[in-house]
Amino acid sequence: MTSGVQGRVLKDRRTKNLTARLHPGDIALICHPDLDVTAARALVERRVAAVVNAAASVTGRYPNRGPAILLEAGIPLLDEVPLDQFDSAPGGSDACLQGNTLCFGGKLTLTGVLMTPERLAALSEAARANLSSELRQFAQNTMQHIEQEQWLLYEPVESPPLRTRFTGRHALIVVRGEGYRQDLAMLSVYLQDTRPVLVGVDGGADALLEANLKPDVILGDMDSVSDAALRCGAELVVHAYPRGDSRGAPGMKRVNELGLQAHALPSAGTSEDVAMLMADAMGAALIVAVGTHFSLEEFLDKGRSGMASTFLTRLRIGSKLVDAKGIARLYAGQRIRMRDIGLIVVAAASPIVAAVLLTSPGRAMLQFIEVWLRFHLHR
Repeated sequence: MTSGVQGRVLKDRRTKNLTARLHPGDIALICHPDLDVTAARALVERRVAAVVNAAASVTGRYPNRGPAILLEAGIPLLDEVPLDQFDSAPGGSDACLQGNTLCFGGKLTLTGVLMTPERLAALSEAARANLSSELRQFAQNTMQHIEQEQWLLYEPVESPPLRTRFTGRHALIVVRGEGYRQDLAMLSVYLQDTRPVLVGVDGGADALLEANLKPDVILGDMDSVSDAALRCGAELVVHAYPRGDSRGAPGMKRVNELGLQAHALPSAGTSEDVAMLMADAMGAALIVAVGTHFSLEEFLDKGRSGMASTFLTRLRIGSKLVDAKGIARLYAGQRIRMRDIGLIVVAAASPIVAAVLLTSPGRAMLQFIEVWLRFHLHR
Protein backbone atom coordinates (compact mmCIF):
# COMPACT_ATOMS: atom_id res chain seq x y z
CA MET A 1 0.00 0.00 0.00
CA THR A 2 1.43 3.39 -1.02
CA SER A 3 1.98 5.66 1.97
CA GLY A 4 1.25 9.36 2.00
CA VAL A 5 -1.40 11.40 0.18
CA GLN A 6 -1.19 11.54 -3.60
CA GLY A 7 -2.95 13.89 -5.98
CA ARG A 8 -2.70 16.52 -8.66
CA VAL A 9 -1.34 19.80 -7.31
CA LEU A 10 -3.13 23.02 -8.26
CA LYS A 11 -1.83 26.33 -6.93
CA ASP A 12 -2.92 29.96 -6.70
CA ARG A 13 -2.02 32.85 -4.42
CA ARG A 14 -5.74 33.67 -4.11
CA THR A 15 -7.54 30.77 -2.46
CA LYS A 16 -10.98 31.83 -3.70
CA ASN A 17 -9.72 31.68 -7.30
CA LEU A 18 -8.20 28.25 -6.72
CA THR A 19 -11.29 26.61 -5.20
CA ALA A 20 -13.25 27.08 -8.42
CA ARG A 21 -10.68 24.90 -10.26
CA LEU A 22 -10.23 22.15 -7.70
CA HIS A 23 -11.60 18.62 -8.07
CA PRO A 24 -11.96 15.86 -5.45
CA GLY A 25 -8.58 14.35 -4.67
CA ASP A 26 -6.52 17.38 -5.71
CA ILE A 27 -3.83 18.86 -3.46
CA ALA A 28 -4.40 22.59 -2.96
CA LEU A 29 -1.24 24.70 -2.87
CA ILE A 30 -2.14 28.08 -1.40
CA CYS A 31 -0.52 31.18 0.08
CA HIS A 32 -2.99 32.22 2.77
CA PRO A 33 -1.88 33.69 6.11
CA ASP A 34 -4.47 33.16 8.87
CA LEU A 35 -6.56 30.68 6.90
CA ASP A 36 -10.15 31.83 7.38
CA VAL A 37 -13.38 29.92 7.86
CA THR A 38 -14.84 30.70 4.42
CA ALA A 39 -11.72 29.52 2.57
CA ALA A 40 -11.41 26.40 4.70
CA ARG A 41 -15.05 25.43 4.16
CA ALA A 42 -14.65 25.94 0.40
CA LEU A 43 -11.63 23.61 0.39
CA VAL A 44 -13.55 20.99 2.36
CA GLU A 45 -16.48 21.24 -0.03
CA ARG A 46 -14.13 20.59 -2.97
CA ARG A 47 -13.00 17.43 -1.14
CA VAL A 48 -9.30 18.08 -1.58
CA ALA A 49 -6.85 15.38 -0.52
CA ALA A 50 -4.54 17.84 1.27
CA VAL A 51 -3.71 21.52 1.65
CA VAL A 52 -0.19 22.94 1.45
CA ASN A 53 0.18 26.54 2.62
CA ALA A 54 3.11 28.82 1.72
CA ALA A 55 2.26 30.97 4.74
CA ALA A 56 1.46 30.52 8.41
CA SER A 57 -2.11 29.24 8.68
CA VAL A 58 -2.15 30.74 12.19
CA THR A 59 0.07 33.83 12.50
CA GLY A 60 -0.93 34.52 16.11
CA ARG A 61 -2.76 37.73 15.25
CA TYR A 62 -6.10 36.24 16.36
CA PRO A 63 -7.50 32.70 16.88
CA ASN A 64 -8.73 31.95 13.34
CA ARG A 65 -10.74 28.74 12.90
CA GLY A 66 -9.86 27.76 9.32
CA PRO A 67 -7.12 25.20 10.14
CA ALA A 68 -9.38 23.46 12.67
CA ILE A 69 -12.06 23.00 10.00
CA LEU A 70 -9.56 21.25 7.72
CA LEU A 71 -8.28 18.94 10.46
CA GLU A 72 -11.80 18.09 11.61
CA ALA A 73 -12.57 17.06 8.02
CA GLY A 74 -9.52 14.78 7.99
CA ILE A 75 -7.60 16.93 5.48
CA PRO A 76 -3.82 17.11 6.13
CA LEU A 77 -2.39 20.64 6.30
CA LEU A 78 1.29 21.27 5.52
CA ASP A 79 2.13 24.72 6.83
CA GLU A 80 4.78 27.42 6.34
CA VAL A 81 6.30 26.16 3.09
CA PRO A 82 8.89 28.73 1.88
CA LEU A 83 7.52 31.11 -0.74
CA ASP A 84 10.32 30.39 -3.22
CA GLN A 85 9.32 26.73 -3.14
CA PHE A 86 5.70 27.73 -3.80
CA ASP A 87 6.81 29.73 -6.85
CA SER A 88 8.88 26.84 -8.25
CA ALA A 89 6.19 24.18 -7.75
CA PRO A 90 4.71 23.00 -11.08
CA GLY A 91 0.95 23.49 -10.95
CA GLY A 92 -1.00 20.66 -12.56
CA SER A 93 1.61 18.00 -11.73
CA ASP A 94 1.12 14.95 -9.55
CA ALA A 95 2.77 14.87 -6.14
CA CYS A 96 2.74 12.95 -2.88
CA LEU A 97 2.45 14.47 0.59
CA GLN A 98 4.29 12.42 3.15
CA GLY A 99 4.95 13.80 6.61
CA ASN A 100 6.27 17.34 6.29
CA THR A 101 7.27 17.02 2.61
CA LEU A 102 5.43 17.35 -0.69
CA CYS A 103 7.36 15.42 -3.36
CA PHE A 104 7.04 15.90 -7.12
CA GLY A 105 8.39 12.63 -8.53
CA GLY A 106 11.66 12.93 -6.62
CA LYS A 107 12.75 15.99 -8.65
CA LEU A 108 11.37 18.70 -6.39
CA THR A 109 10.30 18.74 -2.79
CA LEU A 110 8.42 21.31 -0.72
CA THR A 111 9.11 21.19 2.99
CA GLY A 112 7.04 22.73 5.74
CA VAL A 113 5.56 22.01 9.15
CA LEU A 114 2.75 19.47 9.41
CA MET A 115 -0.19 20.89 11.34
CA THR A 116 -1.30 18.60 14.15
CA PRO A 117 -4.13 19.06 16.67
CA GLU A 118 -1.55 19.64 19.39
CA ARG A 119 0.35 22.27 17.40
CA LEU A 120 -2.89 23.99 16.41
CA ALA A 121 -4.05 24.08 20.04
CA ALA A 122 -0.79 25.73 21.13
CA LEU A 123 -0.92 28.30 18.30
CA SER A 124 -4.57 29.10 19.02
CA GLU A 125 -3.89 29.59 22.71
CA ALA A 126 -1.10 32.05 21.93
CA ALA A 127 -3.38 33.86 19.48
CA ARG A 128 -6.13 34.19 22.10
CA ALA A 129 -3.64 35.88 24.41
CA ASN A 130 -3.02 38.47 21.67
CA LEU A 131 -6.70 39.10 20.97
CA SER A 132 -7.11 42.04 23.36
CA SER A 133 -4.25 43.88 21.65
CA GLU A 134 -5.73 43.10 18.21
CA LEU A 135 -9.17 44.31 19.31
CA ARG A 136 -7.68 47.56 20.62
CA GLN A 137 -5.89 48.20 17.32
CA PHE A 138 -9.01 47.25 15.36
CA ALA A 139 -11.15 49.73 17.31
CA GLN A 140 -8.58 52.51 16.93
CA ASN A 141 -8.36 51.96 13.17
CA THR A 142 -12.14 51.98 12.96
CA MET A 143 -12.31 55.33 14.68
CA GLN A 144 -9.59 56.85 12.49
CA HIS A 145 -11.49 55.88 9.34
CA ILE A 146 -14.90 56.98 10.62
CA GLU A 147 -13.86 60.62 10.19
CA GLN A 148 -12.99 59.93 6.54
CA GLU A 149 -16.20 58.02 5.82
CA GLN A 150 -18.70 59.90 8.01
CA TRP A 151 -20.51 61.03 4.85
CA LEU A 152 -22.17 57.60 4.92
CA LEU A 153 -24.37 58.92 7.74
CA TYR A 154 -25.96 61.76 5.85
CA GLU A 155 -24.99 62.21 2.18
CA PRO A 156 -27.45 60.82 -0.40
CA VAL A 157 -26.41 57.67 -2.22
CA GLU A 158 -26.34 57.88 -6.00
CA SER A 159 -28.84 55.26 -7.18
CA PRO A 160 -28.13 53.62 -10.55
CA PRO A 161 -31.00 53.73 -13.09
CA LEU A 162 -32.14 50.14 -12.62
CA ARG A 163 -35.27 48.57 -14.07
CA THR A 164 -35.72 46.50 -10.91
CA ARG A 165 -38.19 48.12 -8.52
CA PHE A 166 -37.15 48.31 -4.86
CA THR A 167 -39.74 50.77 -3.54
CA GLY A 168 -41.89 49.21 -0.82
CA ARG A 169 -40.37 45.75 -1.30
CA HIS A 170 -38.03 43.62 0.78
CA ALA A 171 -34.45 43.30 -0.53
CA LEU A 172 -32.48 40.12 0.16
CA ILE A 173 -28.74 40.88 -0.04
CA VAL A 174 -26.60 37.75 -0.33
CA VAL A 175 -22.87 37.58 0.35
CA ARG A 176 -21.05 34.26 0.09
CA GLY A 177 -19.95 34.41 3.70
CA GLU A 178 -20.16 32.12 6.70
CA GLY A 179 -23.41 30.11 6.84
CA TYR A 180 -24.92 31.49 3.61
CA ARG A 181 -26.22 28.10 2.46
CA GLN A 182 -27.99 27.40 5.73
CA ASP A 183 -29.46 30.91 5.77
CA LEU A 184 -30.90 30.56 2.27
CA ALA A 185 -32.31 27.11 3.08
CA MET A 186 -34.06 28.44 6.20
CA LEU A 187 -35.64 31.29 4.23
CA SER A 188 -37.62 29.15 1.77
CA VAL A 189 -41.06 30.00 3.20
CA TYR A 190 -40.18 33.68 3.55
CA LEU A 191 -38.93 33.82 -0.06
CA GLN A 192 -42.07 32.21 -1.44
CA ASP A 193 -44.37 34.49 0.50
CA THR A 194 -42.53 37.81 0.20
CA ARG A 195 -40.80 37.62 -3.22
CA PRO A 196 -38.01 40.05 -2.27
CA VAL A 197 -35.61 41.72 -4.67
CA LEU A 198 -32.61 39.36 -4.85
CA VAL A 199 -29.24 41.13 -4.78
CA GLY A 200 -26.05 39.06 -5.11
CA VAL A 201 -22.83 40.72 -3.94
CA ASP A 202 -20.07 39.29 -6.15
CA GLY A 203 -19.98 35.53 -5.38
CA GLY A 204 -23.34 35.92 -3.63
CA ALA A 205 -24.87 35.77 -7.11
CA ASP A 206 -23.50 32.24 -7.51
CA ALA A 207 -24.86 31.39 -4.07
CA LEU A 208 -28.34 32.41 -5.22
CA LEU A 209 -28.04 30.35 -8.41
CA GLU A 210 -26.88 27.32 -6.38
CA ALA A 211 -30.13 27.67 -4.42
CA ASN A 212 -32.13 27.80 -7.68
CA LEU A 213 -32.80 31.51 -7.23
CA LYS A 214 -32.08 34.01 -9.98
CA PRO A 215 -30.58 37.31 -8.77
CA ASP A 216 -32.32 40.48 -9.90
CA VAL A 217 -29.19 42.58 -9.35
CA ILE A 218 -25.50 41.69 -9.06
CA LEU A 219 -23.30 44.30 -7.38
CA GLY A 220 -19.58 44.18 -6.66
CA ASP A 221 -16.11 44.63 -8.04
CA MET A 222 -16.72 41.48 -10.14
CA ASP A 223 -13.60 39.61 -8.99
CA SER A 224 -15.25 36.55 -7.42
CA VAL A 225 -18.45 36.03 -9.42
CA SER A 226 -18.63 33.46 -12.22
CA ASP A 227 -19.17 34.26 -15.89
CA ALA A 228 -22.34 32.15 -15.75
CA ALA A 229 -23.77 34.32 -12.99
CA LEU A 230 -22.93 37.52 -14.84
CA ARG A 231 -24.74 36.14 -17.90
CA CYS A 232 -27.85 35.02 -15.97
CA GLY A 233 -29.84 38.12 -16.97
CA ALA A 234 -29.48 40.10 -13.74
CA GLU A 235 -28.84 43.84 -13.85
CA LEU A 236 -25.16 44.52 -13.15
CA VAL A 237 -23.77 47.26 -10.92
CA VAL A 238 -19.99 47.63 -10.70
CA HIS A 239 -18.74 48.96 -7.36
CA ALA A 240 -16.29 51.67 -8.39
CA TYR A 241 -13.82 53.80 -6.49
CA PRO A 242 -15.16 57.15 -5.23
CA ARG A 243 -15.47 60.08 -7.63
CA GLY A 244 -12.13 61.72 -8.38
CA ASP A 245 -10.16 58.52 -7.83
CA SER A 246 -8.16 57.74 -10.97
CA ARG A 247 -8.59 53.98 -10.49
CA GLY A 248 -12.20 54.22 -11.73
CA ALA A 249 -14.18 50.96 -12.00
CA PRO A 250 -11.79 48.02 -12.61
CA GLY A 251 -14.64 45.50 -12.65
CA MET A 252 -16.16 47.17 -15.70
CA LYS A 253 -13.41 45.74 -17.93
CA ARG A 254 -14.45 42.17 -17.18
CA VAL A 255 -18.12 42.94 -17.75
CA ASN A 256 -17.36 44.57 -21.11
CA GLU A 257 -15.14 41.66 -22.18
CA LEU A 258 -18.17 39.40 -21.70
CA GLY A 259 -20.20 41.69 -23.97
CA LEU A 260 -22.44 42.79 -21.10
CA GLN A 261 -23.62 46.19 -19.88
CA ALA A 262 -23.36 47.48 -16.33
CA HIS A 263 -23.88 50.61 -14.26
CA ALA A 264 -20.97 52.02 -12.23
CA LEU A 265 -21.68 53.01 -8.63
CA PRO A 266 -18.78 55.02 -7.12
CA SER A 267 -18.63 54.71 -3.35
CA ALA A 268 -16.30 54.12 -0.42
CA GLY A 269 -16.82 51.10 1.80
CA THR A 270 -17.20 47.41 1.04
CA SER A 271 -19.44 46.06 -1.72
CA GLU A 272 -21.88 44.59 0.78
CA ASP A 273 -22.17 47.98 2.51
CA VAL A 274 -22.79 49.68 -0.85
CA ALA A 275 -25.45 47.10 -1.73
CA MET A 276 -27.31 47.89 1.49
CA LEU A 277 -27.03 51.64 0.96
CA MET A 278 -28.28 51.27 -2.62
CA ALA A 279 -31.29 49.18 -1.55
CA ASP A 280 -32.11 51.74 1.14
CA ALA A 281 -31.76 54.67 -1.29
CA MET A 282 -34.01 52.94 -3.81
CA GLY A 283 -36.81 52.61 -1.26
CA ALA A 284 -36.58 49.05 0.05
CA ALA A 285 -38.94 48.58 3.00
CA LEU A 286 -36.75 45.93 4.65
CA ILE A 287 -33.21 44.70 3.97
CA VAL A 288 -32.46 41.07 4.84
CA ALA A 289 -28.76 40.14 4.96
CA VAL A 290 -27.46 36.66 4.14
CA GLY A 291 -23.83 35.73 4.80
CA THR A 292 -22.75 39.30 5.46
CA HIS A 293 -19.85 40.14 7.76
CA PHE A 294 -20.41 41.85 11.07
CA SER A 295 -18.65 39.82 13.77
CA LEU A 296 -15.10 40.67 14.84
CA GLU A 297 -13.82 37.26 13.71
CA GLU A 298 -15.28 37.76 10.23
CA PHE A 299 -13.59 41.14 9.85
CA LEU A 300 -10.26 39.77 11.03
CA ASP A 301 -10.72 36.78 8.69
CA LYS A 302 -11.06 39.21 5.79
CA GLY A 303 -7.86 40.95 6.84
CA ARG A 304 -9.58 44.27 7.50
CA SER A 305 -7.99 46.65 9.97
CA GLY A 306 -11.30 48.32 10.86
CA MET A 307 -15.01 48.44 10.20
CA ALA A 308 -15.83 52.12 9.77
CA SER A 309 -18.01 51.82 6.66
CA THR A 310 -19.86 48.79 8.02
CA PHE A 311 -20.54 50.45 11.36
CA LEU A 312 -21.78 53.67 9.72
CA THR A 313 -23.88 51.77 7.17
CA ARG A 314 -25.68 49.84 9.92
CA LEU A 315 -26.11 53.04 11.90
CA ARG A 316 -27.68 54.78 8.91
CA ILE A 317 -30.02 52.00 7.83
CA GLY A 318 -31.15 51.26 11.38
CA SER A 319 -34.08 48.88 11.87
CA LYS A 320 -34.46 48.32 8.13
CA LEU A 321 -31.59 45.81 8.29
CA VAL A 322 -32.27 42.33 9.62
CA ASP A 323 -30.06 39.26 9.67
CA ALA A 324 -31.45 36.28 7.77
CA LYS A 325 -31.26 34.03 10.83
CA GLY A 326 -33.61 36.33 12.71
CA ILE A 327 -36.12 36.32 9.84
CA ALA A 328 -36.03 32.52 9.62
CA ARG A 329 -36.69 32.10 13.33
CA LEU A 330 -39.49 34.63 13.51
CA TYR A 331 -41.16 34.04 10.15
CA ALA A 332 -43.85 31.40 10.40
CA GLY A 333 -46.24 32.48 7.66
CA GLN A 334 -47.14 35.60 9.65
CA ARG A 335 -46.10 39.19 9.19
CA ILE A 336 -43.12 40.11 11.37
CA ARG A 337 -43.56 42.96 13.81
CA MET A 338 -41.10 45.84 13.53
CA ARG A 339 -40.56 45.65 17.29
CA ASP A 340 -39.17 42.11 16.90
CA ILE A 341 -36.97 43.21 14.01
CA GLY A 342 -35.61 46.03 16.12
CA LEU A 343 -34.73 43.58 18.91
CA ILE A 344 -32.80 41.41 16.45
CA VAL A 345 -30.85 44.40 15.16
CA VAL A 346 -29.93 45.56 18.66
CA ALA A 347 -28.92 42.05 19.75
CA ALA A 348 -26.71 41.52 16.70
CA ALA A 349 -25.02 44.90 16.87
CA SER A 350 -24.48 45.23 20.61
CA PRO A 351 -21.31 43.07 21.04
CA ILE A 352 -19.27 44.99 18.48
CA VAL A 353 -20.69 48.37 19.47
CA ALA A 354 -19.76 47.63 23.08
CA ALA A 355 -16.25 46.56 22.09
CA VAL A 356 -15.69 49.74 20.11
CA LEU A 357 -17.13 52.04 22.75
CA LEU A 358 -14.92 50.59 25.47
CA THR A 359 -11.95 52.33 23.88
CA SER A 360 -11.16 56.03 24.22
CA PRO A 361 -11.64 56.53 20.45
CA GLY A 362 -15.01 54.83 20.86
CA ARG A 363 -16.08 57.37 23.44
CA ALA A 364 -14.97 60.10 21.03
CA MET A 365 -17.17 58.52 18.37
CA LEU A 366 -20.12 58.56 20.76
CA GLN A 367 -19.61 62.30 21.19
CA PHE A 368 -19.49 62.69 17.41
CA ILE A 369 -22.80 60.86 16.99
CA GLU A 370 -24.37 63.02 19.71
CA VAL A 371 -23.27 66.20 17.92
CA TRP A 372 -24.53 64.84 14.60
CA LEU A 373 -27.93 64.01 16.06
CA ARG A 374 -28.27 67.42 17.68
CA PHE A 375 -27.38 69.13 14.40
CA HIS A 376 -29.92 67.18 12.35
CA LEU A 377 -32.71 67.27 14.92
CA HIS A 378 -32.52 71.03 15.33
CA ARG A 379 -32.04 72.14 11.71
